[in-house]
Amino acid sequence: MQGLDFSVVPPYWTLILEGLWWTVVLSTVSAALSIIAGVVFALLVLYGAAIVRYPLRLFMWMFMGTPLLLQLFLIYFGLVQIGIDIPAIWSGIIGLSLHFAVYNADIFRSGIVALDKGQTEAARSLGFSRWQTLFYIVVPQAVRSTLPAIGNMMIALLKESSIVSMIGIAELVHTAQLAISETYRPFEFYLTAAACYYSLNLILEAVLRRIERKVELSR
Repeated sequence: MQGLDFSVVPPYWTLILEGLWWTVVLSTVSAALSIIAGVVFALLVLYGAAIVRYPLRLFMWMFMGTPLLLQLFLIYFGLVQIGIDIPAIWSGIIGLSLHFAVYNADIFRSGIVALDKGQTEAARSLGFSRWQTLFYIVVPQAVRSTLPAIGNMMIALLKESSIVSMIGIAELVHTAQLAISETYRPFEFYLTAAACYYSLNLILEAVLRRIERKVELSR
């Protein structure tokens, strides 16, 4: 019976850190895009023309009802069949961004609907156009009120980013698997990867708490 031997890990730190770097890059870019797309989706669902609103609702329903792994496979392997060849890293970013954008959109939509309509009427009476009212009055307040829920989605995105290893992106789990294939020591490297994810989560939670405190003080 073999015991744990973490002395096998240090020789692979360069590989592990490279995977950690790509996990941070992938998660950061996908998080930013998912928030931007979430706001746009929420506004289109609430205020867009019917020709845009209904297809978008169908699109969101499809993304909510299917697993992220299947969506990544469709983007990376499926689109090639119709002549659209997207590199693995961008397939991962697009998949993660769209998957979480539809959930962010639902959160933003709830935040917008919950706002006092008197503020919208006041802005319009001051000469703001419909879209100026949305972008300068409605959206900032909706973002503030939904910040804790959006923060939870970003933590979930960070953890779900490990799934992109299935399409060959050299993020943290993928590099851990490469090290395991050479050392045959899965427990040590999976525990190392878990510790890295936990550290990233702690950092992200601290950043989100700081942002929430600043938002509360600015009200």
